[in-house]
Amino acid sequence: MTDASEAPAREAMDYDVVIVGAGPAGLGAAIRLKQLAAAAGAEVSVAVLEKGSEVGAHILSGAVIDPRALDELFPDWKTLGAPLETAVTEDRYLLLGPKGELDLSRLPKPDFMSNHGAYIASLANLCRWLAEQAEALGVEVYPGFAASQALYNEDGALRGVVAGVAGVAKDGSPRADYQPGMELNGRYVLIAEGARGSLAKEIQARFDLCAGSEPQKYGLGVKELWQVPAETHRPGLVQHSFGWPLTNDIGGGSFVYHFGDRYVAVGLVVHLNYANPYLSPFDEFQRLKHHPAIRRHLEGGKRISYGARAITEGGFQSVPKLVFPGGGLIGCSAGFVNLPRIKGSHNAMKTGMLAAEAAFEALQAGRGGDELTAYQAAYEASWVYKDLKMVRNAKPLWSRYGTLLGGLLLTGVDLWINRLTGGWSPFGALRHGKTDAEATGLAKDFSPIAYPKPDGMLSFDKLSSVYVSNTNHDEDQPSHLKLKDPSVPIAVNLPLYAEPAQRYCPAGVYEVVERQGEPTFVINAQNCVHCKTCDIKDPSQNIVWTTPEGGGGPNYPNM
Repeated sequence: MTDASEAPAREAMDYDVVIVGAGPAGLGAAIRLKQLAAAAGAEVSVAVLEKGSEVGAHILSGAVIDPRALDELFPDWKTLGAPLETAVTEDRYLLLGPKGELDLSRLPKPDFMSNHGAYIASLANLCRWLAEQAEALGVEVYPGFAASQALYNEDGALRGVVAGVAGVAKDGSPRADYQPGMELNGRYVLIAEGARGSLAKEIQARFDLCAGSEPQKYGLGVKELWQVPAETHRPGLVQHSFGWPLTNDIGGGSFVYHFGDRYVAVGLVVHLNYANPYLSPFDEFQRLKHHPAIRRHLEGGKRISYGARAITEGGFQSVPKLVFPGGGLIGCSAGFVNLPRIKGSHNAMKTGMLAAEAAFEALQAGRGGDELTAYQAAYEASWVYKDLKMVRNAKPLWSRYGTLLGGLLLTGVDLWINRLTGGWSPFGALRHGKTDAEATGLAKDFSPIAYPKPDGMLSFDKLSSVYVSNTNHDEDQPSHLKLKDPSVPIAVNLPLYAEPAQRYCPAGVYEVVERQGEPTFVINAQNCVHCKTCDIKDPSQNIVWTTPEGGGGPNYPNM
């Protein structure tokens, strides 16, 4: 048998800048590079690699979009037809109990917490539009090209990536349609993979970029898109809620957004530092939709799509060093989400633009392969930095003191103090401490949770949900979900943690089944929606998420 790794040498293509990921950060960077080149009468070659089958296929967000960065990138975006569909007209904040609700909307909030001027839209569709603008400027955008390997120069600098490997069979041998992929080399490489990207994870470890920061923290966002009757639709309504079905010691909250063609985006974000290994974020979301405060927005409607995605929540304290020899981290590869605002796309896009400006300046000076120190300095002088600093204690306060005292009362006080003092807090900058994996408790200290059976109208099971995410992988390929030690799930995780992968995965990828009288760990990799939760939450840190063959995974419409 011939191993695919023994195939002939790959072809190589050279660019000034290679960008991995066609989200707001990657496309924002590509567009800004071309804008600067055009203004200077210079030539800059830019390639953007996207693992999804098309740009937007893997993009999932709420989303209420702050257009601040887009205003800077394209001041005339409205004339150009950017798909920001529905301006926010009403902001509601609810505290939910098992059957009732308390409206907190009238409580005074700092002005930076307002959604005034923001738009409810599909972030996936905005990225599709950004890709069109990028291509019109001369950017080469390659969907279906998964960047699976980082390449380094002899001096250790990142020089490029391998992308587009395809046709490898399950046993590692090349099939008849085998493609060895290509080396795409850049004088600079910008990593814009989103939360917990596999290359970003490797690069952060290789260059020790996290030495001066707190561990990154994450949430799991589970979302559905519904189309509802006209009499139910309230375009412009943004509703956020806290509390039930999550208990006080489990961070998170829900969102309901009305926009577009009678669309309602509904979702639940669960902070992944929860302790109870029996918790299932997916099933908590299904329970949530039966609450009167959520149900009234969905009744009579039809679910048309489903998806899930990890969200960076560490914020200010968890942002790593952004630059390394040969490139930089942009967007959620570094983690710029403003947790209390539940927004990150504007910060992601802006960091891409800042990195582009630093890269363009370096290219004009004839440089390449060094550290873009100007990007690090620009970030620290930017409104993104100030944005994150103002809310730096929201996550740790919530984690330490629970939803009511920490998430609502203390965070509210801290946000006001930061607003009135320009960024000072009596708490300083609180630490996060444990990783989300380390926060997982032992099964013996908790009781299993009996979740209601889905009714098929408001609530659904995992497999039918994966079906409407349009997820697909070629089954004759090596699993992209790797186990460092195949014995750990049954020998360690099952007795200690009741093997929580069965429950934290929102797509039914992991199962423990009985075979010949013995428990067996099964990985249904074809179900994976690329949320990366397993890589984050596995208490033994034994699961490694890697990129599958390009084009695999979900295909999200309007998400």
